[in-house]
Amino acid sequence: MSERMTIVSECFFVFLLLCLCGSVVCVKYNTGASIVPGKLNVHLVAHSHDDVGWLKTVDQYYVGSNNNIQGACVENVLDSVVMSLQRDQNRKFVFAEMAFFSRWWVEQTPQIQAQVTKLVNAGQLEFVNGGWCMHDEAATHYVDMIDQTTLGHRFIKNQFNKVPRAGWQIDPFGHSAVQAYLLGAELGFDSVHFARIDYQDRDKRKVDKTLEVVWRGSKTFGSSSQIFANTFPVHYGPPRGFHFEVNDNLVPVQDDPLLFDYNVDQRVQDFVAAAITQANVTRTNHIMWTMGDDFQYQYAENWFRQMDKLIHHVNKDGRVNALYSTPSIYTDAKNAANQQWPLKIDDYYPYADEPHAYWTGFYTSRPAFKRYVRILSGYYLAARQLEFFAGKKSTTSHTLDLGDALGIAQHHDAVSGTAKQHTTDDYAKRLAIGASRVEDVVSSSLYCLTRTKLGGQCTTPTSAFSQCQLLNISYCPATEDSIPQANSLVLVVYNTLGWNRTEIVRIPVNDANLVVKDSLGNNVQTQYIEVDNVTANLREIYVKAYLGVSPKQAPKYWLVFQASVPPLGWSTYFISKIAMRVESRNGFLSHHTTSQRNDIIEVGPGNLKLSFSAKSGQLIRMHNSRTGVDVPIQQSYLWYSSSVSVCLLSGAYIFQPDSPAHIVSKSVMPIKIIRGPLVDEVHQNFSSWIYQ
Repeated sequence: MSERMTIVSECFFVFLLLCLCGSVVCVKYNTGASIVPGKLNVHLVAHSHDDVGWLKTVDQYYVGSNNNIQGACVENVLDSVVMSLQRDQNRKFVFAEMAFFSRWWVEQTPQIQAQVTKLVNAGQLEFVNGGWCMHDEAATHYVDMIDQTTLGHRFIKNQFNKVPRAGWQIDPFGHSAVQAYLLGAELGFDSVHFARIDYQDRDKRKVDKTLEVVWRGSKTFGSSSQIFANTFPVHYGPPRGFHFEVNDNLVPVQDDPLLFDYNVDQRVQDFVAAAITQANVTRTNHIMWTMGDDFQYQYAENWFRQMDKLIHHVNKDGRVNALYSTPSIYTDAKNAANQQWPLKIDDYYPYADEPHAYWTGFYTSRPAFKRYVRILSGYYLAARQLEFFAGKKSTTSHTLDLGDALGIAQHHDAVSGTAKQHTTDDYAKRLAIGASRVEDVVSSSLYCLTRTKLGGQCTTPTSAFSQCQLLNISYCPATEDSIPQANSLVLVVYNTLGWNRTEIVRIPVNDANLVVKDSLGNNVQTQYIEVDNVTANLREIYVKAYLGVSPKQAPKYWLVFQASVPPLGWSTYFISKIAMRVESRNGFLSHHTTSQRNDIIEVGPGNLKLSFSAKSGQLIRMHNSRTGVDVPIQQSYLWYSSSVSVCLLSGAYIFQPDSPAHIVSKSVMPIKIIRGPLVDEVHQNFSSWIYQ
C-alpha cells in the first residue's frame, strides 16, 4: 500500500510541473484592447525616428556601418519590425522616412513585399508624414518641401495605394505655420504631431492644457487651412522608465512567478502614475505615448514584448486602458470627444530648449550648402518641365537621381547645416551626381524641342547644349572660347515660371566685338563690363579646387544683355563675332570711375536709383521714381564673437554670442562706379573678407 501511494504522489508531482511549465510557455497576452469610453486611454504609438543623415551618412545609417560613431541600422529596424508585427495582429508601428523605406522595399522578395502590403492594409504598419525625409521648416523653400513630400507620397501610392493621414514632424527645430496649412491641411492630413517647441511655451501650455490646438496656419484661407496639432509633453520618446531598446539599461516587465524580480504590480503602478501625470496636462481622456526614439527597434521584439505585457497587465488592473495605436486612431478619438480646442495662428519659432539656448544658429549654418540646394532646386524644376515637354525618350537619362538627392537634402539635419562635415560632404556629392545626370536630360530635351519648333524631327541629338554649372565662380568654357568667324554661339534661356520674365543675362567672354541677335534676327543691346581682380582670383582658386586643374586665363569681360522669355518657354539668342574694329564695336564698353563732383552719387539706369555719399561712400537712400517710394538707408556689416563657454556654447544649432555685435566700419568707404545703358554697378571693399 505504501508503495502504491508513493507512485501516485510522484505522478501528481510530475503532472503539476507540466502544468506550470505549460502556463509559462503558452501564456497569451491580451493585446487586442480598443478604446474604452469613460476611462483614461493610453495610446501606445510605436515608432523609430530615423534621421536621413546626421552623425553618419544616409547610406551608413541604412546598412549600419560606421557604428563607432552611432550604433544605428535602419535595415535591421525594418526587418525586425515586419517580423514582430506578423507575430500579433494587434501590434502597430508607424514609419516616416521613405528615403529609407524605398531602399529597403526594392531589396525584398515578392513574398516579403506581399506580407508588408498585408500589414499596411490591416493598419498594423502606418506611414506618417510619408515624405522622402522629415524636412526642416525654417531653412527649406516651400517648393522643396512640396517636392520631397510628393516623392514619398507617390512611392506610397504606387506601392500600396495609400495616402498618409498624419503629419509627423517630431524632430525639426521649431515649426512654421506654412507646415500647418500647406504641408498639413492642404496635403490632406487631419493632424500634425511634433516635439520641439520653446521650453517656456511648453511649460505654460502644460499649465493651461493647451499642448493640443487647432492650428490655423493661413490668414488667407482661414478655417479651411486649419489642422489638429499635438505637441508632445516632453520629447518624442516614452515616459521615463518605459524605454525598451535591447541595449538600454531598461526595467522589463518581469511577470514569470518562477523567476526572481517579479515586478508586475510595480510596473503597472509606474504606468498608471505616468499616465495620470500626462493626463493632467492635456484635454479629454486620451493621451499618446511615443514608444520609440532615434534608430530604435533594432530588435523590435524587445519593445513589442514589453508593450504586450504592459497592455495585458495594465488593462487587467483596470484603472487605465492601454492600447496599440497610431496618430490616426488617436486623432479620431480626440475628434470624437467633441472638445473645444484653443486656436493657434502663428509659428512655433524661435525654439529654445533651455535659457539662453535659442536654436537660431542653423538659420545661417553652412550658407554655401544652403545656396547649392536652392540653385539645384530651380534646376530640378526646369529639367522636369523640359523632360515632360519633350517626352521621356531615355531610360538612362532621367531626373530621379537629383530628385532623390534633393529630397534627402531637405532633411532637418541637412539643409539646416547641422550634420557632421563628412555627412554634409555626402549630401553635396549626391547633389552633384544628380545634377550631372540631369544635364543630359536638359541637353537632349532642349535639342528635341528646338528641332521640333524649327520643323525637324526629335531624334538622337547630334550636338549637345553645354551648361555652365560653375558660373558662380565665373567659369564657362563654352562662352570664353573664341567664336569662329561666320559662326554663332547659340544661347537658350528657359523660364520655369508661369509669367513673362525680362532678366539681365551675364556671361564671361574674351571678345568685346560680339553681336547678339534674337530669334527674329534683331540686334539686342549689349554692354561689356571688365572682370575685376577679385572675381578673377576667386575663379583661379575654386576652378582648380573643383576640376583639379588650373583654368585658362580669366575672361576679360562680362557680356551683358537683356533677355525676354515667355512663361514656361524659352528664347534663343545668337552671339557672333563681327568683322569690325574695336572703335565700331556693337556693345557699350563700361568703364569705372572713382572721382565724383557732387556730394551725392546716384546710381541706376532705370526707375530705381541708389544714392551714395561721395564723402563717406556709404549707401544713404533708395528712390523709385515710378512708385514714388523714397527710403533713407544706413548700411552696416556686423559680426559676432561666438561664446566658447561650456554651458553656453555657440555652434551650428544655437546662436550664442559672447558680446554685442561688432561693426565693420571705415570712416571713408572707397567706391567704384561702373555705368552703362543696361546696368550700373557699385563695387566696395568693406574689409579683407567683405566685398560687395
